[in-house]
Amino acid sequence: MLAALLYGQEDLRLEQVPDPTPEAGEVVIQVEAATTCGTDLKVWRRGGHVKMLTPPTLFGHEGAGRIVAVGAGVTNWRVGDRVVANNSAPCMKCFFCQRQEYSLCPHLTWNNGTFAEYLKIPAPIVRHNLLPVPKHLPLVLAAMTEPLACVLHGISRASVKPHDKVVVLGDGAIGLMFVAVLAKYTEVILWGGNNQRLEIGEKLGAAKTFNYHQVTAIANTVRELTAGWGADVVIEATGVPSVWETAIACGRPGATINLFGGCPRDTTISVNTEQLHYSELTLKGVFHNTPEYVKAALSLIASGTIPFDLLISEHRPLQDLEQVFMDMKARKVIKVAMYN
Repeated sequence: MLAALLYGQEDLRLEQVPDPTPEAGEVVIQVEAATTCGTDLKVWRRGGHVKMLTPPTLFGHEGAGRIVAVGAGVTNWRVGDRVVANNSAPCMKCFFCQRQEYSLCPHLTWNNGTFAEYLKIPAPIVRHNLLPVPKHLPLVLAAMTEPLACVLHGISRASVKPHDKVVVLGDGAIGLMFVAVLAKYTEVILWGGNNQRLEIGEKLGAAKTFNYHQVTAIANTVRELTAGWGADVVIEATGVPSVWETAIACGRPGATINLFGGCPRDTTISVNTEQLHYSELTLKGVFHNTPEYVKAALSLIASGTIPFDLLISEHRPLQDLEQVFMDMKARKVIKVAMYN
């Protein structure tokens, strides 16, 4: 089969590799839609990921398709079933899993390789994070289940309340997903660097949008919009250390700062201890998702209440994958749906 392999920093190659065969407890799906992701872009640019993968490896982690083969012992899935698989599953046995802190499981089973004709789903994911796609739902939308699950997990960890004023820093797919969900019950102010993306943010419900290239005093502007106090909740969705610091500066006394975007390995930020202490700020790092939010994400997408299709910039064949990542790097596209 044709598949994309990541060999290192901006070194992505399409190669012919053997078709996968399911072992006991596994299934193989034919990938009918795979969506690109900001995490994929970061991994491609950095040449790896501290948790998810080590090159050389199959690449891509958002996808949906139809089951074409089932391994021994798999009784609740059939060939032909339309499914979406999360890119991980917790062990359900460790210290963290026993406390239902599944995203902290040190034994997460990771799976990559959606940018390919076929994808083998490991047994733990089949057991805990493989879901049927409703008949009415296009597979390209179902493929976005994983990032939305991360967003729903992030919102829960941020303890957002109705009528909060929320600032989202970052107009990538993740930032826009935060806007889409939060705007249903809060006032969301979105900051980004691309006017077309900010327009999509407005369509998804952002109350106000700002381009940081044009309005550079982000924290001061946020305070002007919030009676001088700052936002109740700030969500950082860029993975840039300096933006983490900006996020902290945007919060009111008592604010929750959700540091969602994953920064490069071994980077640091500076925090004003006086502000942190006397303003009683809550800083939260949030990572990945849990089976609960994977199910909730697919349900939300299937409900049709949010036009997630606005995030799909293009549909491209797998052969165009390298150019797609160049376009993502240049911020010409948000998410691209790849097909075989």
